[in-house]
Amino acid sequence: MMSTWITTPISTDLLRGALDVQRTARGVLPHRLPAWARAQNTDGQLAMVEAQPAGVRLAFRTRATAIELDTLPTRHTYTGLPDRPDGVYDLLVDGHLTDQASVTGGDTVTVDMTSGTAEHRSGPPGTVRFTGLPDRAKDVEIWLPHHERTELVALRTDAPVAPVPDRGRRVWLHHGSSISQGSNATSPTATWPALAADLGGVELVNLGFGGSALLDPFTARTMRDTPADLISVKIGINLVNTDLMRLRAFTPAVHGFLDTIRDGHPTTPLLVVSPIYCPIHEDTPGPGAFDLAALATGQVRFRATGDPAERASGKLTLRVIRDELARITAQRAADDPNLHHLDGLDLYGEADFAELPLPDQLHPDTATHRRIAERFAKRAFAADGPFAERRS
Repeated sequence: MMSTWITTPISTDLLRGALDVQRTARGVLPHRLPAWARAQNTDGQLAMVEAQPAGVRLAFRTRATAIELDTLPTRHTYTGLPDRPDGVYDLLVDGHLTDQASVTGGDTVTVDMTSGTAEHRSGPPGTVRFTGLPDRAKDVEIWLPHHERTELVALRTDAPVAPVPDRGRRVWLHHGSSISQGSNATSPTATWPALAADLGGVELVNLGFGGSALLDPFTARTMRDTPADLISVKIGINLVNTDLMRLRAFTPAVHGFLDTIRDGHPTTPLLVVSPIYCPIHEDTPGPGAFDLAALATGQVRFRATGDPAERASGKLTLRVIRDELARITAQRAADDPNLHHLDGLDLYGEADFAELPLPDQLHPDTATHRRIAERFAKRAFAADGPFAERRS
């Protein structure tokens, strides 16, 4: 082991993309919802995913040629399903992906969906190492795994570190579902919001919550209170596959969500994005469920269990939501020139599904994340787009 290691406390000025940091017995745990919002939540799914650090990264300036980061991951496994790959840590040097690594050890939560039980097993921290870095002053970012709860235990380098100076980049605050959190992307900088943020030259705060983009008022208030230059909300798929509400509740809930954001950001560019193409829910309501026949062969696939005829009674489908979001944003934009709409089918539509199908019928893979990101950036960050940089 090197004799010149410098241990630097992991403080909030070295973290980006986290809205709160909890001190634990073993280190610090980044959160993507503040403590007061977590206190209002009773859903285990949201509690799990908001503590998975999608878009959260350590950022510092250093001459270090070697970096070690001790972390304690928490991995979820499901009885009868194949294990997910270990989380990936992406190392960026001056904005360029330079290395990737994973850690061993950590805690494991084994969930038995048939009995509804979960077994928690504790494990030791692991260490991710990056070596051979250029011996010069540089900006370093370590993006944390986007689908793995990660406690940060210790940061060691062979040269001092300092917070990265403000580069004057705009902050993009985004909220969405597991697709925005990163779903089946292979690494944290391969998720579509991370890729789009890079293409747009902005700093990302990712409030993509797997299974949990449900128009929760505390999420809207969190967005209201979070400093941002650009805001987007991607609404739809979770409301269908949880079968949470009917059209009668959906419309005022969307208005209320947008009203709350506007309370804190009255003139900030605000982009409402409707769902991408997902055949199982285009015309069939939820709830969504695992495809048991696929599970029997060790594959994860989803299916819709609702009855298309129930649309007449107000059940939500993706087509219903797209139409209503377009109507709502057009109505509001008459008095809100900074409110914009983006049809999710322009990001990923039926023709894209034929070429790049959703592997589990619900979530995009890495190649599809890139396509969505490139199309989002082309539409949002273009000179005539809602997120264009306007000179004052």
